[in-house]
Amino acid sequence: MSDEFWVFGYGSLMWRPGFAFAERSPATLHGRRRAFCIYSVHHRGTPQRPGLVLGLAPGGSVRGMAYRIAPADWAGVQAYLMEREQPTETYVAAHRPVRLADGRRVEALVFLSDPDHPQWAGALSLERQAELIAGAQGLSGRNTDYLADLVEHLAEMGLRDPAMQALLRLVEAREARDC
Repeated sequence: MSDEFWVFGYGSLMWRPGFAFAERSPATLHGRRRAFCIYSVHHRGTPQRPGLVLGLAPGGSVRGMAYRIAPADWAGVQAYLMEREQPTETYVAAHRPVRLADGRRVEALVFLSDPDHPQWAGALSLERQAELIAGAQGLSGRNTDYLADLVEHLAEMGLRDPAMQALLRLVEAREARDC
């Protein structure tokens, strides 16, 4: 087993990892794409009023952030991530190769969407995503804020995601109309 431990983030882990790390690098994961494909009944919604959160859906590639964790910190980071990312076990923890910005290829812990889980939303139209996100709120706050944070932080990283920008515009328009 390697003495290097890496974690790949594609959503809030990119800007709010919540754990100590020894190194941080932009990275790309191939074979998966960032998508609002998970019904949120915990962090950004409730069982009565689900929201949507990001998942790694099959296909494409996704740019995110990779973190190297010191061996002495690995057990604690893993425990923290399981609690943070798995409150309803909607993801499958797996190790996948990611390419770092400097060209290195490392194995990283990633949380893949589980299409067999009841919270799997799958491919929804932008309009349906906006309907679910607008007004939803859970233990971690408003679903709209989660989407806005994503768009803002992707832009800060130099990543432009036209679909996420369009979704945010739809959500903001829906919330303005519903006020």
